[in-house]
Amino acid sequence: MNSRALFIFAILSFFAFSAFAEENGEDPGLLMNFYKDSCPQAEDIIREQVKLLYKRHKNTAFSWLRNIFHDCFVESCDASLLLDSTRRVLSEKETDRSFGMRNFRYIEDIKDAVERECPGVVSCADILVLSARDGIVALGGPYIPLKTGRRDGRRSRAEILEQHLPDHNESMTVVLDRFGSIGIDAPGVVALLGAHSVGRTHCVKLVHRLYPEVDPALPASHVEHMLKKCPDTIPDPKAVQYVRNDRGTPMILDNNYYRNILDNKGLLLVDHQLANDKRTKPYVKKMAKSQDYFFKEFSRAITILSENNPLTGSKGEVRKQCNLANKLH
Repeated sequence: MNSRALFIFAILSFFAFSAFAEENGEDPGLLMNFYKDSCPQAEDIIREQVKLLYKRHKNTAFSWLRNIFHDCFVESCDASLLLDSTRRVLSEKETDRSFGMRNFRYIEDIKDAVERECPGVVSCADILVLSARDGIVALGGPYIPLKTGRRDGRRSRAEILEQHLPDHNESMTVVLDRFGSIGIDAPGVVALLGAHSVGRTHCVKLVHRLYPEVDPALPASHVEHMLKKCPDTIPDPKAVQYVRNDRGTPMILDNNYYRNILDNKGLLLVDHQLANDKRTKPYVKKMAKSQDYFFKEFSRAITILSENNPLTGSKGEVRKQCNLANKLH
């Protein structure tokens, strides 16, 4: 049997095994187009809802992108980020580490639209991942084919958020180690942080670079703008005080971010470290020169992130509402 025949045989065997596994109650794991039989319109509905919401509220796309990072990094890509706090447990989305995250209500809008078509079929975890995929496209980024078949977790993981999610003030060693723990290497880290090309950073996360003394790594022209946007040494967390991550193309996911941080115009300490650490600087330079390379590595890293320890098969549940776990009987 030649190599082409072997390849075709392997593909056919894979699909045959997947169908057999599903029929016999086994866990097929994540699959491309998981809902092709149970809810064939699911991905189209999600895509159209993302387009509609983006047209009405441009900043939703930034939220979709942050959602996949915050949810999938913490133990499992299972929509635990979306759960509300209870009397006993603080949810992930209400911790300090999730400061500034918003637009969760629009995930419920997408969920409602999907539920009208296919009640109780499509998980919030898959909606979270697919809305991020389609949000990336809305921002001018690449289309990334992502698998589905995730199920929803029943509890928040706020207590271990600090253990997993890298912070913008941590050393590059810690950042690389935490990403590495879920299989994302140095070029993948550099590419994922390219998400800082869009959106904005709240002054709460910037003042340590401005007060009591200005970080000497920041160029004077950039500092003037930052001081104007963040005039208070202790900003009001509830106030809308922020600096655009990229003043040139703030609504476009592109490689302008890398050119900025090579000129020391990154806002966060992690941006500065990324452009100066010997383990990441070569990839920053390469992505600054080639948007195709940035998109290639970004797509690869998002794929790995989206497949981090998902709940599949009989694990977890499919929530009726994304902010509330179903009641156990």
